[in-house]
Order: sequence, then structure tokens, then C-alpha cells
Amino acid sequence: MTEEISAKRLKTSPPVIGTHNGHFHADEALAVYLLRLLPTYNPSQLVRTRDPSLLSTCHTVVDVGGEYSPANNRYDHHQRTFNSTFPNRSTKLSSAGLVYLHFGKPIISQLTKLAEDSTEVSVIWEKMYADFIEALDAHDNGISAYDTEALKASGVQKRFSDHGINLGSLVGDLNANWDEPEQDPQKPQEAEDARFLEASALMGTTFVRKLEYYHRTWLPARSVVHASFAARKQYDSRGRIMVLERSVPWKDHLYSLETSESPEDKVAYVLYPEGPHEGAKWRIQAVSVTKDSFESRKPLPEAWRGVRDEKLDEVCGIEGCVFVHASGFIGGNKSWEGVKRMAEKALEM
Repeated sequence: MTEEISAKRLKTSPPVIGTHNGHFHADEALAVYLLRLLPTYNPSQLVRTRDPSLLSTCHTVVDVGGEYSPANNRYDHHQRTFNSTFPNRSTKLSSAGLVYLHFGKPIISQLTKLAEDSTEVSVIWEKMYADFIEALDAHDNGISAYDTEALKASGVQKRFSDHGINLGSLVGDLNANWDEPEQDPQKPQEAEDARFLEASALMGTTFVRKLEYYHRTWLPARSVVHASFAARKQYDSRGRIMVLERSVPWKDHLYSLETSESPEDKVAYVLYPEGPHEGAKWRIQAVSVTKDSFESRKPLPEAWRGVRDEKLDEVCGIEGCVFVHASGFIGGNKSWEGVKRMAEKALEM
């Protein structure tokens, strides 16, 4: 269900937010924080209970109550009939995703001062869901990032254990341990609520930091990468070299732009200056096969890898070389002409 309920239409002041007590998770911790970012919910009282009579007095209820009804400000996802997803995504929503679906754009507008109906807010709204919220939805609903049957059939095994460390597990660690003495035996719910607020702050501040990055850094880089991508064929007739006027986050934007390109026309190397000052050294970076892959489409030549300075000049026959990483994913040169020649020669090898 994609119906949007504008926070401006909410009338209760200050509204009471309800969620369940007991063991808490990342999704409702974030959902509560997100609501409180909006003027309508700031300040707002939080009630943590599973008592239906108490929940019925709350203006907005998240992650409990067995009801999803935006018109009634009810955002639970545990009912058997629930199967709502974010637009153009397949992961079932949790309470975090539900609140973000309905209130994400007003929140982004509130924090960035961009118009709620602007293209920029829509772009950030979709990006924040794909890169942050969706993983929380999947975690809470027990959905693996991989097709478990296909993974099992492939025989792929982990090289090491990451012990499941993620935001969900960090929130889980804030719950009291089974043998942990109560901080205040006379007020056990207050102690639990304090832990929940700590978890909510962890999730919320992480969300805000991510949003600040996408607004102030990632989004402005979009136009830079678009311009560089459009001009790439002036450096290589097949468009395999892209030159950035300055170092910006480029990977997301490049992969998005390439969706309409044939494989042989994909960018192999991205060149950019190390800093904004005149005379800055230049970098050459091999584009990875996918955004999260360590495998490059075309690593820098094997003979160059792990070699530095004058020795590298001799090996590749180009002046001003600084280094090439041992894996061949990145290298450097003292000048624009030098790094450009490195890219051209690497394409020939």
C-alpha cells in the first residue's frame, strides 16, 4: 500500500506513540526516532506496552497491535495477511519501513530544507530505503540477502565469521542479558525503556548521518558524474575512461548511468585529482564488476602491481608514476598527462 499520510494532517498535540515492551529490535527503535524527527511528534510521549487498552489510547502505534492502517496511524507488520513492500522493491516492510514509506519524504524535507515534492527528495527517499532501511526490514522479517537454496547448491562457504555484526545485532546487544540484575527492581519497565531509548538514539543518529551524506555529498556528486560520463568518449572512443574534475562519490551514479550501455562500452577506469589545489597528483581507479565487489572489470596490468615511483616509471614506460596497488585496483601519477597515459596503456594490455 503506497498511500501517503502527510504529517501536516495529524491533529493530536502532542501525540502519544505506542510500541511494545519487552525485547526490542532495530525496526521499532528506528520507527520511533523517525516519527520524533517531525514537528508533529516532537515532543511526544512514548508508551511501551502490549496492553490493547493502553495502545488504543495512543495516537500512533508501531510494531504491535496487529493492524496496518495509515488512516488510523497503525503501523504493524506481524499480521499474517501483511505483505506490503516499498515501491519497486520486493522486501516485506517492517515497522521501520512502514514509517519511512509514509513519513520519509516529510522527514527528508524537514532535515534538508528541500521541498517535499522535489525530485531531489524523491531521489534521496529511494536511495535511503535501498541502502539503509531495506536491510532492517529484511532482518526483522527473517529474509536473507541471498537465495539460501542457490547459495547452498553453489557450495560457497564463508572464509571467516563476521558473527552477524550489523545494526540489528548492535541494537539486540542493548537488551538486558538473562542473568543481568535489574538496575532498579522497583521500576523494571523504566530501566527497560531507558535501554530502548538508547537503541532508538543509535538507530536514529545513524539514519541522520546517512541522510546528511546523501544530501550534502552524494547528491551534489550526481551532476558531476553525469557530466563526466557524457564526456567520456573524448578520452577513449569506446568510452572506457571517465575523467572527474574532482574526487567525488562516483560509483552509485556510474552504475546507474551504465544500465543502458552495452557491456563493451562500460567504463574500465576512472581518473580524478587527489585534491582541489593546482598541481595535485592524480589517481586511476579500476571500476569494480559490481558496486560491492572487490573484483575489477580490468585491473591495472599485473607487471605494474606493487611497484612504486621510479621503478614503476621503468616498468610501464611512463614518467611521474607514484604507485599501483598490489591488487591492481588503484594507482597514481604526479600529473594529468601521466595518469591519462597509464589508463590508455592499461587498456591496450
